[in-house]
Amino acid sequence: MKTALVWFKTDLRITDNETLLKAASQNDSVIPVYCFDDSHFAVTPYGFKKTGDFRAQFLMESLIDLDRNLRALGSGLLILKGKPEIEIPKAVKHYKAVKVYAKREVAFEEKRTENLVQSELWKLRCEFLTFSTSTLYHAEDLPFSIKNIPDVFTDFRKKTEKDAAIRLAFEKPENIKSPEIPKLELPNLKQLGLKKIIMDPRAAFEFAGGESQALKRLDYYFFESNLISTYKKTRNGMAGPDYSSKFSSWLALGCISPRFIYQELKRYESLYTANESTYWLVFELLWRDYFRFMMKKYPNRFFYKNGLKNSDSSTSKIDFQKLHNWIEGKTGVDFIDANMIELKLTGFMSNRGRQNAASYLCNDLVIDWRYGAAYFEQQLIDYDVCSNWGNWAYLAGVGNDPRGSRYFNIEKQAIDYDKDKSFRNLWLKKQ
Repeated sequence: MKTALVWFKTDLRITDNETLLKAASQNDSVIPVYCFDDSHFAVTPYGFKKTGDFRAQFLMESLIDLDRNLRALGSGLLILKGKPEIEIPKAVKHYKAVKVYAKREVAFEEKRTENLVQSELWKLRCEFLTFSTSTLYHAEDLPFSIKNIPDVFTDFRKKTEKDAAIRLAFEKPENIKSPEIPKLELPNLKQLGLKKIIMDPRAAFEFAGGESQALKRLDYYFFESNLISTYKKTRNGMAGPDYSSKFSSWLALGCISPRFIYQELKRYESLYTANESTYWLVFELLWRDYFRFMMKKYPNRFFYKNGLKNSDSSTSKIDFQKLHNWIEGKTGVDFIDANMIELKLTGFMSNRGRQNAASYLCNDLVIDWRYGAAYFEQQLIDYDVCSNWGNWAYLAGVGNDPRGSRYFNIEKQAIDYDKDKSFRNLWLKKQ
């Protein structure tokens, strides 16, 4: 009997999951596991929790859904808690597994954990197999090696669109043979140092974790409502559930894959229309790919103050009162404050809001951008290490922007995107 572990991380789905499919087809028995990594619930050097309440709640919902979907295939999800380099080998020994299958990591901390696990598994003569499951374009299909990826997005996009193809999404396994897996036992939020969220009634969208919810949203946004056909015009909206796809939270935890979204988008285009808006969704998915490939090219540079630049990296003194006012939505700039209050109370902020909030922190408050990135890491339901740190570095002028620092005229932005003040009035009124 060949037994394998499938180590789920930010790939919490059964459809288009090469890791799960390969494990199920190549072994007699499979044990799907998820490890609550202690380090993910620690406080970062910037003073914020690595995982905040909103993200944790969404993760719990996603794991419940994954367990339900795995059980429908004859399996289930085994929960571990601690350090993955200790807990994964322990499970390997317990189940006498000969292989561990996992999603391949690129970012610095995630890669370090992956290497620690691999080193411990090697001692047990257990094979460790990783698969690239997070991007629209597979790294092996790019028209350049990772080290030669252009440092300017437009150059990357044009050549990739011209010379690379997007692979088909994998089907879900028909069944998974597993030993009896105990009933799902998740740690409670209190054990993780977190508390249950109470969603603010003004929230633009009520996010619920899991692949089932992701597929439901995709079906609604594409086929039920036809909203995708106007995405490019509406995507800079600020309030309400439907101005943008809202796929990012499910993408961040891998409850849905970019390739599956792309495949469904092509189906939509064949049935209805292909236009600038349907292309624009692919354009946004390409940005997501780009930050991941950049993180692979520069594994730890995105966490330095001077990022990819060779500029002065001296640390300036942080004005923590100004930082606190920014977090609490008490800067006195109504457009920034409304966005920051929305983030604090819902775990969500629009793309337009994020760019303005980041520009204000970097350029107006002149605070080290990494404090902003670390706060977003704690707060955002859709936190993705590559997109978050890549975007912050970009806006701070130390990332992939050839133009340097991006300064936003906040007053003009407020007039352009919240002309009637409806967004500001929504979030600045007392509840």
